[in-house]
Amino acid sequence: MSDFPTQARVVIIGGGAVGTSSLYHLAKKGWTDCVLLEKNELTAGSTWHAAGNVPTFSTSWSIMNMQRYSTELYARLGEEVDYPMNYHQSGSIRLAHTKERMQEFQRACSMGKYQGIEMEIWTPEQAKERYPFLEIHDLEGVLYDPTDGDIDPAQLTQALAKGARDMGAKIIRFCPATGVTQNDDGTWIVHTEKGDIACDYVVNAAGYYAQRVGEWFKPYGGRTVPMMVMSHQYLLTEEIPEIEAWSKENGTKLPLLRDVDVSYYLRQEKHGYNLGPYEPNCRGHWMTQDDPMPDDFSFQLWNDDLDRIEDIVADAMERVPLMATSGVGRVINGPIPYAPDGLPLLGPMPGVRNAFEACVFTFGIAQGGGAGKVLAEWIVDGQTEWDMWAVDPRRYTDYTDQDYCNQKGMEVYGNEYAMHFPHHEWPAARDKKLSPVHDRIRNVGGVMGVYNGWERANWYAKPGDDTSLEATHTWGRSGPWKARVREECEAVRDAAGILDLPGFSRYRLRGAGAAEFLRGLCTGGIPKVGRIGLLYFADTRGRIVTEMSAMRLDEEDFFLITAATAQWHDFEWLQHHVPADAQFTLVDMTLDFSCQILTGPKSRNILAAVTDADLSLPWLTHQSAQIAGHWVQLVRVSFAGELGWEVHSKIGETADVYDALMAAGQPHGLKPFGMYALNSLRIEKGYRAWKGDLSTDYTLFEGGLDRFVKLDKPQDFPGKAALLSEKQQGAKKRFVTLVVDAGEADAPYMSTLSHGGEVVGETTSGDWGYRVNASIALGMVRADLAVPGTELEIDIYGQKCRAVVQEDQPLWDPQNERLRA
Repeated sequence: MSDFPTQARVVIIGGGAVGTSSLYHLAKKGWTDCVLLEKNELTAGSTWHAAGNVPTFSTSWSIMNMQRYSTELYARLGEEVDYPMNYHQSGSIRLAHTKERMQEFQRACSMGKYQGIEMEIWTPEQAKERYPFLEIHDLEGVLYDPTDGDIDPAQLTQALAKGARDMGAKIIRFCPATGVTQNDDGTWIVHTEKGDIACDYVVNAAGYYAQRVGEWFKPYGGRTVPMMVMSHQYLLTEEIPEIEAWSKENGTKLPLLRDVDVSYYLRQEKHGYNLGPYEPNCRGHWMTQDDPMPDDFSFQLWNDDLDRIEDIVADAMERVPLMATSGVGRVINGPIPYAPDGLPLLGPMPGVRNAFEACVFTFGIAQGGGAGKVLAEWIVDGQTEWDMWAVDPRRYTDYTDQDYCNQKGMEVYGNEYAMHFPHHEWPAARDKKLSPVHDRIRNVGGVMGVYNGWERANWYAKPGDDTSLEATHTWGRSGPWKARVREECEAVRDAAGILDLPGFSRYRLRGAGAAEFLRGLCTGGIPKVGRIGLLYFADTRGRIVTEMSAMRLDEEDFFLITAATAQWHDFEWLQHHVPADAQFTLVDMTLDFSCQILTGPKSRNILAAVTDADLSLPWLTHQSAQIAGHWVQLVRVSFAGELGWEVHSKIGETADVYDALMAAGQPHGLKPFGMYALNSLRIEKGYRAWKGDLSTDYTLFEGGLDRFVKLDKPQDFPGKAALLSEKQQGAKKRFVTLVVDAGEADAPYMSTLSHGGEVVGETTSGDWGYRVNASIALGMVRADLAVPGTELEIDIYGQKCRAVVQEDQPLWDPQNERLRA
C-alpha cells in the first residue's frame, strides 16, 4: 500500500465517534500528522447502533462540561467541516415522581445555569403544554433542558473524520491493529496487517474491544482494562399520524422525554417513537469462557429479548398512551461497554508511558465531542482545561478484577438513572480490599464504605439503628447515622476516638538526590529530619495537582503519604518527573502498611499506657516506637484537628496494635469513629479534601495555599512562572469558609454561590460541624467578595440559603491550641 504511513505523532486505535473526535481535536491543535486505525468501516462498533441522544444533564461538573461542549460543537460542526448533519436540539423533559428527584433536578439546573445552559424547572402542567400526549397526574415536577436532543451517530463520525482529513490527519479503514511494541525511549511501534507505524503516542479508543487492545500494553506496565459489555435494547415504533400532524403544525420534533424514576427515554424518531429502557433485569455479554467475545462483531446485533423490558414498555404506554396505538417496527439489541461506575476511561493509561485511553464510553455520542477535546489537551499540553478526575483511568487501581467489573457494570446499567445520594453505598462487588481489623470493625457496628477498593467504616451503628440501603435515600444529613456521627465527633472532642484507616497511599523515596528532587517539584519547602509537612504540587499553570504529607526519616529518605484514591495518580505524577539518571528510588509501599488515627484530648494518656515513646514531642514530628511488641511509626498530626497521632504499622501486625490501643482506651472513653465524622471534623478546621477542594480547576493561590508557595526559592518548580504572574496580578477567586443557614441538607460539591443575583463562585465541599454546631461550606468566590462578613446565597438542592464568609482561620480551635497540646 503505497500511501500507508510508517510514522505518526499519535496512532488512535478505533474508529467510532470518540476515536474520530480525538483525531479531529488533535488536528485542530496543530497535530495533523496523526493516524486513526479502524479494523472495519468507521462506526462499526457501538457507534453505528447508538440511539444518538445528546443530553447535557449530569450532577458531575466535569461530565456536564464535556457534554455541554459536545452540544456546542455539534451545533456548528456541519458548517465547520462542510458535511450534512442531522442534529435536532429538540429540548428534553425529565419527569420527577418524588421530592428527592426534584431536588436532584434543582441541583443539576443550578449547575447547568452556571455553565450557561438555560435549564428550567417546570410544573407538570407546563410540560403538558409542550408535550400534549403526556399523562401528568402523578408527577412532582419536570426539568426542561433546551439544549438536549439527538444526532445521527454515523453522520457525526463521518463529519469528524472529514474535518480531521481536511486538516491532514489520516484514517485507515479495514486495517486491524495487531499489537504494539514500546521502544526504550518510550516511543511506540503499532503493528497492523498492512505494516508497522512508528509513533510517539498510542490511544486505545477501541470501544467494547478496549480490554482486548489493552492487553497489548501489559508488558509495558499496563493492567487489564476495567470494563464489561452490556446488552442494550431500544425499540422503534411504526409511524404515528398524530405525531406527524403535531410536528407539521409546530415545525419541530417533540421534546425528548425521560422518565428517570421508571428508567427509560422516549424520543420522536421520524414520525414514530424510539423507546430506550435501562432495565434492572439486565444482561451482560461475553462475561464467561462459555460466551467469549468474537474476533469481530462489526455491524452486528443480538436477537431481541423483549421479555426483559416489557414492564417498562407497558409503563411508557401508560405515560404516553399514543405510543400504544402503534406496533413495534424494529428492535435494536447491541453491545455497550461499561466501566464499573458507568463513566468512561479518558486520560493517561495507568502504568504505561506515552499511552492514553479514550474508551468504555457508555454515552459516547453525548460525550464524544468533549472527550476528543479533553484527550487532545492531555496529549498535546499534558493537562486539561477542566479537572477530569471523574473519568481519569487512574481512579481504578488493583481491585478491579473481572468479577468486580461484571457486577458493577450490571449494577450501574440497572440503575442508570438512579439518584446518587451522598450517604448511599452501592452494594455490588464489595469486600475487595479489607483492613487487618475489618472483622473487629464490623463486630462493633461499622457501616462500611469503599475508598479505592478498601472497606472503611463510615459510621458506627448501635443495635436497632436502620442500616438498610433505603435509609440512605436522602439528600439531607438526617439519617440514622446523624446521632451516631454526633456522638463520634463529641468523643473525639471530649475524650478520644480511633479511626481505622487502611489504604493510605504511601511511597518510599530514598537515595542520593531525593531531597533535591522533592524541593524542585513541590511549590514550597520540605520538612527537616524527624518532621512531617504538607507538600503541594502544581501543573505549569500553577493549578493544584495534588497534596502529599512528607515524613522525613533521614537526609535522603522520605515517606510520602497521600489519599487512598490518589494511589496511581500521585505515584505516576512523581514517577513522570524522576530523571532517567536518578540515584534515588521511588517505590509504592501502600500494601505494606496500615494506619490508625488516634485523636482527642485523652489520646496521650492512652498511648502512654502502651508505649514508652516520647509523647512530649511537638506537633508535626514523628518517631519509631513499640506497641504490643511491634514496631510502629507515631506521627504527631491529626486531620480531625485535636491532639492526636497517626499510628502506622505493618499490615501483619496491625491487629495486635489496634487491640492494644482499644484496650488501653477503654478507661478513657475511647470510641471508634468513621469517615463521616472525620469529614465533619476536618471541615471545621478548613482542611482541604483531594479532588473536591484541591483540584486542577484552581491555582494554589485561589485555593488559599499561599503559605505553601515559596516563589523565592532557587528551584524552578512546575507552575512557578504562572504563580509569580498571578501573585503580581492577583487571584481572580479566593478560597473561603462559609457558615450556612442550611435546611435539612448541607452544601454538596459545586453548589452555586450568588451575590446580588449574580453567580460569583461555587462550593467545593460542605458538611455539618458538630463541634461548632453549624452547617459549613468550603468554596471558591470572586476575590473581591472573599471578605469576612460578606453575605452570599447558596443554592442547595433548590433551596436558597444564606451563607456568611468567615475569618481566614479555622472555625474550630483557630489558634491550633488543642492540636499542639
